[in-house]
Amino acid sequence: MSTVWLVVSVVGAVTVLTKALGPVLLGGRDLPARLGGVVELLAPAVLAGLVVTQVVAGDRALVLDERLAGLAAGALALRLRAPILLVIAVAAGVTALLRAL
Repeated sequence: MSTVWLVVSVVGAVTVLTKALGPVLLGGRDLPARLGGVVELLAPAVLAGLVVTQVVAGDRALVLDERLAGLAAGALALRLRAPILLVIAVAAGVTALLRAL
């Protein structure tokens, strides 16, 4: 087994153990309300951070290009309550159109 697969296996096992640790420690009890609020907001915050990083990150520099316009168009479509597949299509379409120009 190569070093890469060993690392992937170890990280996978640690992830599974970490996810199992919560239910084992809580034992069927509910999270405190304050902690529950933080947990609910954690996934959207991480997702937003990943999206922004992918849109404006360059090689150690801030890059403002067509991707940002596509993100804005997608956000506008989302604000107008468009279905998620349409939001993705709008964002990709605006980005592709601006890159073509």
